[in-house]
Amino acid sequence: MKKMIIHGGRKLTGEVVIGGAKNSTVALIPAAILSESVVTLDGVPHIKDVYNLMDILSAMNVHSNFNEATDTLTLDPTEIEFKPLPNGKIKSLRASYYFMGALLGRFGHAIVGLPGGDDIGPRPIDQHIKGFESLGASVSNEHGAMFITAPEEGLHGARIFLDMVSVGATINLILAAVTATGQTSIENAAKEPEIIDLATYLNNMGAKIRGAGTDTIRIDGVAHLYAKNPHTIIPDRIEAGTYLAMAGACGDGVNVKNIISEHLDAYLAKLEEIGVQMDVGEDNIFVYPSGNLQAVQIKTSPYPGFATDLQQPITPLLLKAAGDGIVIDTIYPKRVRHIPELIRMGADISLENDVIILHHVDRLQGAEVTADEIRAGACLMTAGLMAEGKTTISKVDNILRGYDRVVYKLKKLGADVEMIDD
Repeated sequence: MKKMIIHGGRKLTGEVVIGGAKNSTVALIPAAILSESVVTLDGVPHIKDVYNLMDILSAMNVHSNFNEATDTLTLDPTEIEFKPLPNGKIKSLRASYYFMGALLGRFGHAIVGLPGGDDIGPRPIDQHIKGFESLGASVSNEHGAMFITAPEEGLHGARIFLDMVSVGATINLILAAVTATGQTSIENAAKEPEIIDLATYLNNMGAKIRGAGTDTIRIDGVAHLYAKNPHTIIPDRIEAGTYLAMAGACGDGVNVKNIISEHLDAYLAKLEEIGVQMDVGEDNIFVYPSGNLQAVQIKTSPYPGFATDLQQPITPLLLKAAGDGIVIDTIYPKRVRHIPELIRMGADISLENDVIILHHVDRLQGAEVTADEIRAGACLMTAGLMAEGKTTISKVDNILRGYDRVVYKLKKLGADVEMIDD
């Protein structure tokens, strides 16, 4: 594991270019195994999850090459071999469960270990299982791995109503249904931009998916998929939101580039309510130096609401605001592992029945803190940049799972930051 050392107090200035969306990339890579030809992805972020997924694919004889100079990933699934994926790298990232749907769609069966990733509270996969069973598959949990098998005649289309909106279940069921016989409808589906990105990618391969971005997605199964290259990944709205909050908290004029602002409507509305001054361009947002900031209440909800992944990155900004800020995470109410770390840095925060209450503080003090998951780590980076003195963040590998070339980008903005081996 590595550590990040931040000497705070410097104002950030200049520009930062946002990478491809992590939450798209980790679905698009497993989806590549559905193609019967070579797949090329552009705009791939330099994050650990990409390399972990490449390792998982290698175990199935899927050859990959990541050209870091051009952000291009080439995947060749033409000689893929079915392999159980019970442990190892599967435990390193939550999105490994997309291999359930992808393997089921490609081979008619899958053996995949229960996913790992961030510990942010319960994230059950019961909706995934319910959907697979509706498509005709049998599902069992044996020794910590999911065994999923289609009937002899293959998967069949079905009407699936998700009991709760789930991005993971929506994506997994698309991957399984895209080659099933007949029509599948997924109702109460998630609407995230990353789902539209996946549907666009699959449709360009020859899939027949309609309604992505709405609450009902209809899929007419096809027998074969062939990649139409390249597919350019959408910008990462969570990375963008992180740098926007960072610019509001300690920026002296920061231009955040490669943004689709419509993906951030709810978030931008809150930044404006707080008092962050911005110019929103066609594909960039310029953040002016902050003036008077006012506390607000934030309540996360499924897209197009305020994203759960952005409640932690915006927290340090709220500490600068006058009054008491409130954060209620309705998606993952136990997503509070950043709170004790911020308190170590002098933050005045209380937690009452999963409601986070943030009281204004004049300054934060550098400290030794731990990034227990990706977005908590993003929060601590911003806090470290705001703080007086030296902040040491351990378990930085968690940050590197989700943030593209983060040290390079922070240094380019003028931050005093370095990575060291623990």
